[in-house]
Amino acid sequence: MTTPTRKGTDQAPATSSRADIDAFLDKVKSLGPAVTAGKRGRLVFALDATMSRQPTWDTAQKLQADMFREAAQIGGLDIQLVYFRGMGECRSSAFVANADRLAELMSRIDCRGGHTQIAKVLSHTRKEHKAQAVQALVYVGDAMEEAVDDLAAAAGELGLLGVPVFMFQEGRDPVAENAFREIARLSRGAYCRFDPGAAHQLAELLRAVAAYAAGGMKALTALSNRQAGSAQLLLAQLRG
Repeated sequence: MTTPTRKGTDQAPATSSRADIDAFLDKVKSLGPAVTAGKRGRLVFALDATMSRQPTWDTAQKLQADMFREAAQIGGLDIQLVYFRGMGECRSSAFVANADRLAELMSRIDCRGGHTQIAKVLSHTRKEHKAQAVQALVYVGDAMEEAVDDLAAAAGELGLLGVPVFMFQEGRDPVAENAFREIARLSRGAYCRFDPGAAHQLAELLRAVAAYAAGGMKALTALSNRQAGSAQLLLAQLRG
């Protein structure tokens, strides 16, 4: 299969500053409670699985256990894996409650050439939320090859439903950045860019969102007090 050209792939990756990540975490503090007392949070974890994403897919597979560990300290979290790749393929798993199960699911998937399908991810999350509340959507990708107005409309619908979207961008594709920022803004979520191959940065971001999805603002604030960095950046954006 021929891999479609990815927008912005010939540009030098950005260096994510500590200030960027700190500001991202601070924004999360403006959100209201994420979960009802006594109930587990539900998080949709979406990944671009087109060919350019293989290194980050492997990293995310290793880091997803951090989300469960962080959430377990608060009350637990059910995570659903959503991914797209190839010629129109976009799939989702059941919601799972442990890291081993999610790792098993991720290990079966290989990245393939194709275009982005972010609109399908947003639409799927809306349907899941209407069936049972979803506290947050996490999206990790490096490109955007769709009509941005359509993505903005879908993000706005999620914002009205109270489902923030946390858009994590690898690299510095300006087209992706503009779209990701707008999706985050309209959904009342947050955006952050991380360096290619920077597992520690992505780990911080995933732990912060897991804390929010499992325990709301109280949990995220507690995390930001324990460790400076990504939690504070989320909190700052979510206040905005």
